[in-house]
Amino acid sequence: MYTNLNLLLRKISTLILLFCCNLLFSQDNNVFTVVIDAGHGGKDSGNRGNGYFEKNIALNIALGVGDRLVDNKNFKIIYTRMNDKFVDLFDRAKIANDANADLFVSIHCDSHTSNAYGAGTFVLGLHANERNFQIAKKENSVIFLEEDYTQKYDGFDPNNPESIISLVLMQEEYLDQSIKAANFIQESFVKNLKRKNRTVKQAGFIVLKYTYMPSVLIETGFLTNKIEGKYLNSKKGQKEMSNSIADAIIKYKKSISNTSVELSSNYFVENDVINTFLKIQIASGSKFLALKSYNFKGLSQLSYSKRGKNYKYYFENTNNYKKAKEYLLKAKRAGFKDAIIVAFNNGKRISMDDFFTINSN
Repeated sequence: MYTNLNLLLRKISTLILLFCCNLLFSQDNNVFTVVIDAGHGGKDSGNRGNGYFEKNIALNIALGVGDRLVDNKNFKIIYTRMNDKFVDLFDRAKIANDANADLFVSIHCDSHTSNAYGAGTFVLGLHANERNFQIAKKENSVIFLEEDYTQKYDGFDPNNPESIISLVLMQEEYLDQSIKAANFIQESFVKNLKRKNRTVKQAGFIVLKYTYMPSVLIETGFLTNKIEGKYLNSKKGQKEMSNSIADAIIKYKKSISNTSVELSSNYFVENDVINTFLKIQIASGSKFLALKSYNFKGLSQLSYSKRGKNYKYYFENTNNYKKAKEYLLKAKRAGFKDAIIVAFNNGKRISMDDFFTINSN
């Protein structure tokens, strides 16, 4: 009797442990990690328009963004700095990469010899004009304060426009998502705070080069403009900017959160009510890969299934065969040459013949 009781208790304990592990695993999969980078810091004060310190304003806004997001259980917030210290640009990117972040946001304040004003957001790319190059040049010049910067950055010269070309290659596969995130942020500035729209632009910021995820750099405004500098240096201005950025990040996450995840070998959680649907199987293997675009050659809208120790990974979801063929072509162009269209009905894998039969009725 005691043996049976002990066996029963052990089984119950095992089930509880498995349940807790699965719960933690599913929660981790849903957590959206944001690395918030307060520009400059320590010996690097940033620009000091009208006597204001860019490094202090950037830090206060960055911490404010984190405070707004940290209350949301779906977000994990990591800072590159939380106080007045100097952090190499390379190390800022490393912090984001080590965290497997979903989004990297670097916060700055702009300056200009004119009375320019307004907020702008940037993604990595070739500058379209001299003004964008000058902005990037100003932010990149911080590397001169770092030791061994020529070796660390492979001879990159912030003063040479041709050096920018080498920057864009590593971030290219994240460009679409970076632009999407930047657009949400810029739209939030304009609609919520009525800021002058300096639009989303591309420029060669070295801090964005080494991040392996969608990345955005924000110029919150011009400290050299007396009115705007005073606003950004105020608690009110910093809080409003923080909230506006945080709200945009929340919207960005929602926009990409319709990725469906298979919980077992025969059950899918879907955001729509389609019972019969098609997916593009792009990979399989014994190793679990987080459903992040940088693990799948820039593709998004990902899901997976697991049977035994084998994982299968899928791209997109549709009940339209013509659309599925378009997704298949996109997957093949991304590098998944062996990708195939697979069909499901009520979460269970079915043959393509069965799919056409069901959808012909």
